[in-house]
Amino acid sequence: MLKRRNLLAGALILGASAAGLYVLSGGVSAGTQLRPDDAALTRLGGEIYVQSCASCHGAALEGEEDWQSANADGTLKAPPHDETGHTWHHADELLFRITKFGTAKGAGIEDFQSNMPAFEDSLSDREIIAVLSWIKAQWPDEIRERHDMMNERMRNLNQ
Repeated sequence: MLKRRNLLAGALILGASAAGLYVLSGGVSAGTQLRPDDAALTRLGGEIYVQSCASCHGAALEGEEDWQSANADGTLKAPPHDETGHTWHHADELLFRITKFGTAKGAGIEDFQSNMPAFEDSLSDREIIAVLSWIKAQWPDEIRERHDMMNERMRNLNQ
């Protein structure tokens, strides 16, 4: 069990490091900024979430049971996207890249095994932003504010 927790912690650290390197290399763009206050966009995102994401991440964003432990094959379980998970710890750009390209490619972690599919062939960039915006719209105000501040710090680092 300790080995699995260490695997998860290592994956998260690698993901955060890759995200930081990506941002410092110019990865943050206004086109991937989430818009949780855009009613039409979040309505679309909620519909897509139900169709494409809820089967793994849960209808109420709760993630898989015991999500912090690895599966028997070493892959990580689907985390919650509500305030109890770590989604809000990641900048908009990284969330977008992971959703579009899958975890390994999106986070720049070679040979990382994940069950997270890449949606680049099934969802448009606008639809990905819509889903992520809907997820963010579900977070409590305090979490949304913290996420906004983190995104602002990332943008400032990139300038």
